Amino acid sequence: MFSVKRKQFLIFFLPSLIVLGVTVIYPLVYSLVMSFTSASLKTKGFGDFVGLDNYINAFKDVYFIKSGWNTVIFTVIVVTLEFLFGLFVALMLNRIKRGKKIFFTIIIVPMLITPVAVGLIWRLLLHPDLGIVNYLLSLIGIEGQAWLGDAKLAMMTVVLVDIWHQVPFMILLLLAGLVSLPGEPYEAALIDGANRWQTFWSVTVPLMKETMIVAILFRVITAIKTYDLIYVLTKGGPGTTTEVISYHIYKQAYTFLDTGYSSALSYLLLIVVMLLSFVFVRVSRGKPQPR
Repeated sequence: MFSVKRKQFLIFFLPSLIVLGVTVIYPLVYSLVMSFTSASLKTKGFGDFVGLDNYINAFKDVYFIKSGWNTVIFTVIVVTLEFLFGLFVALMLNRIKRGKKIFFTIIIVPMLITPVAVGLIWRLLLHPDLGIVNYLLSLIGIEGQAWLGDAKLAMMTVVLVDIWHQVPFMILLLLAGLVSLPGEPYEAALIDGANRWQTFWSVTVPLMKETMIVAILFRVITAIKTYDLIYVLTKGGPGTTTEVISYHIYKQAYTFLDTGYSSALSYLLLIVVMLLSFVFVRVSRGKPQPR
């Protein structure tokens, strides 16, 4: 017979396990099985078993490789710029004594807007004929650009929009780390005659190292999975200039209806994200303290 505590545990545990199985485990297993088949939305069922062909074909797919490079370029640029700008703003806010609530409100607002809404807003602002950006540039004698339609400008434009949307998260995370730093090392540096730059490199950076790594890794993971912003702003265009992996997977599944192949691509992306998540967890735990 089950004890009272075990019954209570099962009563609370089983519903959670069922919900987890239906919403997470079942789709993962279903898509894993599908990735080894020729499944398509054009036909019923899984189709024929093809083994590892979908995974092998992925590395032969020029468009998949191109979307992978686009993802790497996008991720490296946005994470680097967001980290540098976020650290600079966090250092400035950490020194401000008055009016912090006003600055926090201004900073947090973009982060509260959903990516789809952000994309729609900036798509209107950057419209080549009706957008306010080109209008303001014309007032100072600068010719407007097709920001999202020019192959040379599209990727950088998407990067800047993503920075506008995501940099508040980086600011708040780094600022939380700065606020939690002890004051004694700074007092010692002041006594030793260190200037602000020396204090930053010798005190702030070493103390903030783990926080910085966690912030960077977390943004890398989320940047790799970027889809909605690309979908709303450019749909991967012009051509495949801004087509990242997530949007390429979407096209394979819902444009070309090749769900077996898209499932294989999804699992390749999942493996990359899981590896980065593993690094994120290891770093966030920190080094064990010696006894």
